[in-house]
Amino acid sequence: MSWANDISPKGFILLGFSDKPWLQMPLLVVLLISYTFTIFGSVSIMIVCILDPKLHTPMYFFLTNLSILDLCYTISTVPHMLANICHNKKTISYGGCVAQLIIFLALGATECLLLAVMSFDRFVAICRPLHYIVIMNPWFCLRMAAFSWLTGFSNSVLQSSLTLNMPRCGHQEVGHFFCEVPALLKLSCADTKPIEAELFFFSVLILLIPGTLILISYGFIDQAVLKIKSSEGRRKAFRTCRSHMVVVSLFFGTGIYMYLQPPSSTSKDWGKMVSLFYGIITPMLNPLIYSLRNKDMKKAFKR
Repeated sequence: MSWANDISPKGFILLGFSDKPWLQMPLLVVLLISYTFTIFGSVSIMIVCILDPKLHTPMYFFLTNLSILDLCYTISTVPHMLANICHNKKTISYGGCVAQLIIFLALGATECLLLAVMSFDRFVAICRPLHYIVIMNPWFCLRMAAFSWLTGFSNSVLQSSLTLNMPRCGHQEVGHFFCEVPALLKLSCADTKPIEAELFFFSVLILLIPGTLILISYGFIDQAVLKIKSSEGRRKAFRTCRSHMVVVSLFFGTGIYMYLQPPSSTSKDWGKMVSLFYGIITPMLNPLIYSLRNKDMKKAFKR
């Protein structure tokens, strides 16, 4: 039975790597491992940060938000991807595709902004320690978190509306694992350049500006770390900063590759692989890099 016979006229076919069946099993293993680690790591961090009073600080407040993001981010795509691989079912309803697109875009944009806020928190803690409590007060932290979430969902609604309103002339085969803007735009039978220009503008606001602010924050942090007299203290600080920057670079670098260039110029298979990094791998690494290597978090787990 063909996939086309299993799909409603308004649904979509998610091709994934169906033209490369030898990749199905390795992909299944990667998805299962990353999904398990992300669920376990994110839920553990959320529980510990909420239950341990010693972790009721701005840093762990933002980490809790990041864990919620990563958890929802992964759940929005991976279960359906696993079902498609295990049952060889490549279809998704129109409503399911819309929900997946809106949620994935919203959480991805929110994470970009939240990572920038977290880098600012570290900048204040290391470079302005005497003013930390005043600057990072509970009301300010709450507003920054709310701003990240609201802006992320607002951006998602705008980008999703622009993408879904493009005429597709009956095209249903999405060359991707899940419903994402670049893949859906390739289905359009009209000129997508005006839409691409608008989407590029939103992507600059969500990806490039926060990414630049993160680099500036860590630049100041590196300067402050160099002034630490203890060589052991400098080494630990640099190790932590490097770990953070690796994950941030992976998330923003792959996101910029996908969203700050025309969909037509993106290699079909390479685009799929890149999306796995910011959609699957980074949420798995975040709990490890940001929390599970943290001494306070380790002590909280032991308690």
